[in-house]
Amino acid sequence: MGSAAALQTHSEAATSRPRPAMFRALGHAEPPLAIELGGETFRHVETLKHDSWAATAIYRSATRTAKCKFNRTQAISVVPMDWLGRFLAARERWFMDRLAGIEGTPVSLGDIRVEGKSLPTAIAHKWIGGHALAEGEQVDDWFFPRLAAILAEAHRRGVAHVDLHKRENILVDEAGHPHLIDYQISFGLPADSRVAAVVFGGVLRLLQRCDDYHLLKHRVKHRPDQVGLSLADMQRMRPWWIRAHRCVAVPFRACRRQLLTVLGIRSKTGHAFSEAFPEIAHRRAAA
Repeated sequence: MGSAAALQTHSEAATSRPRPAMFRALGHAEPPLAIELGGETFRHVETLKHDSWAATAIYRSATRTAKCKFNRTQAISVVPMDWLGRFLAARERWFMDRLAGIEGTPVSLGDIRVEGKSLPTAIAHKWIGGHALAEGEQVDDWFFPRLAAILAEAHRRGVAHVDLHKRENILVDEAGHPHLIDYQISFGLPADSRVAAVVFGGVLRLLQRCDDYHLLKHRVKHRPDQVGLSLADMQRMRPWWIRAHRCVAVPFRACRRQLLTVLGIRSKTGHAFSEAFPEIAHRRAAA
C-alpha cells in the first residue's frame, strides 16, 4: 500500500466508529488470548477481521502458526445465535475434512479448546503465509493450471466452492503457489448418499460450472495470454443464473454498505477498512 493510500486508510479509520455489538460476531468480546490445539498452547498474535459472521485471528505456538475463526455467538436482540456459530463451524470443518490431502486447500488443526473446554463455534487451520491475489498481479505460467487442478479435485470430491468470484479467496503463498480458501458458503454432497446425489446433483453441477466460469474470469484478468479471451468475451459468456444472482446480490450489497456507512462502520468513500479489518483499523486510529 502506498503512503498516500495508507494515510487515507488511517484518516478514514479514525472517523469510523467501532461496530455495535449486534454487528460483531462475538459482541463486545474479543478472540481469546490463548487457545489449545492438539494439546499445544497457542497465543493470540493478531485479529485480522471481526464482522457480523465471525472473528478471525492468528495464533502462534512454539512450533506452529494457526488461523482461527470464531463464528457468531452474539444474540440478535433476544434471539440466541450460538446455534448459527456451531452450524457454520461444523460445516466449514466438514469441507476441510472432505478436501483433506488436496495440496492448496486449508489443513484443519482439529478442535479448539479454551481453558480446557471445547469451543464448537470455532475452527482452526494451518496458517498460509502469503497474500490474496491482487488486482492486476502477474503470476507464473503454472499458477492457474495448478489452481485449476485444485478446483477440479474439489469438484471430483463432490464440492463446489461457490465463492470463487472473490479474488480474496485465492491466496498466493510465499513460493508463488495458489491456495483456494474460505469454504463458509460452499456446497457439497455426502459421498455415500445416492439420494442426495439424485436430488441435489443438478444443483452441485450448476454451482461447479459457476466455479469454472469465475476461475476462467480470473485467468482472463491475470493471464489473458493463456486463454485467448477478453473480459468482453466473459460478459457474453456469463451464464443466465449468474446474471440472475447479480440482479439480487448487487442491490443487496449496496443497501448493506449504505446502512453500514450511515452507522459509521464504513467510510463514505466506499472503503470498508473498519468493516473488513475493524480491529486493525481501530488500533491504527488510536496509535
